[in-house]
Amino acid sequence: MHFADTLIDAIWRCRTPLCLGLDPRWDLLPAQIRRRYPQTEVGRARAYEEFCLRVLGLAEGHVAIVKPQLAFFEACGPKGMTVLRQVVGAAHRRNFLVVLDAKRGDIASTAEAYADALYNVYQADAITVHPYLGRDSLEPFIDYARKTGRGVFILVRTSNPGSNDYQNLDCGSAKLYEHIARHVQGWAQETAGRSGFGLVGAVVGATQAPVLATLRQHMPSALFLLPGYGAQGAKAASLAPAFTGQGKGAIVNAARSILYAPPPEAEDWEAHVFQALLQAKTELAAVAGF
Repeated sequence: MHFADTLIDAIWRCRTPLCLGLDPRWDLLPAQIRRRYPQTEVGRARAYEEFCLRVLGLAEGHVAIVKPQLAFFEACGPKGMTVLRQVVGAAHRRNFLVVLDAKRGDIASTAEAYADALYNVYQADAITVHPYLGRDSLEPFIDYARKTGRGVFILVRTSNPGSNDYQNLDCGSAKLYEHIARHVQGWAQETAGRSGFGLVGAVVGATQAPVLATLRQHMPSALFLLPGYGAQGAKAASLAPAFTGQGKGAIVNAARSILYAPPPEAEDWEAHVFQALLQAKTELAAVAGF
């Protein structure tokens, strides 16, 4: 498997770059699910499992990739992590690729252990990592990707307002995020497959529309993971510079705007979720060039 090539083929089959975020939150779950489980660690984990599995059933055939956010599962303790494995397994059986949003980053044997856990124990096809500790904190993940064909998305320019605190700092001839982008391009180019895209990609906030074109120039070989579309306010039309045509170049994550489109008390919540999914799928297909 070469993650980028496999993903692009799957995107083409689904005709959309939409990445469905799986961010289960107790207070936003449909009331009909919450009523069946106690608000304990185990109860919340079981509710998250039911919710995610039902959402995967709605999305099957419409979306190529899903992105579980580890924090929500970790907050449920050991049962939550067991549920995460079950959700990932169910996603794979339904032919989704899975990127685990873990944002790990450490050095030496610790990074190797993180890579082993995320890729082997939790069976991620790709993961997110941060570059703050430098090259030696990223190399264990990149080396694992090279050996196995899995993917790595490195945080470059994130969607949150606080990203300006550090990522936008002037560092000599360029901003800090631009220096990171150039390193990402080097790794992406070294690991490029038949699609022209590498196993190493970049997390770039969809809310960072003014710099998307510049970052695409800096990283022509890197797939972009674009969070921030939907609930965080980014519009589909502003994401066009991230794409290189024919649906290639990026995946766009949406979670809250789809998962929690219905009011919590709605008994027909699945119909609302499915409608929001189709709307996002259609909007992003047009921007991506399908």
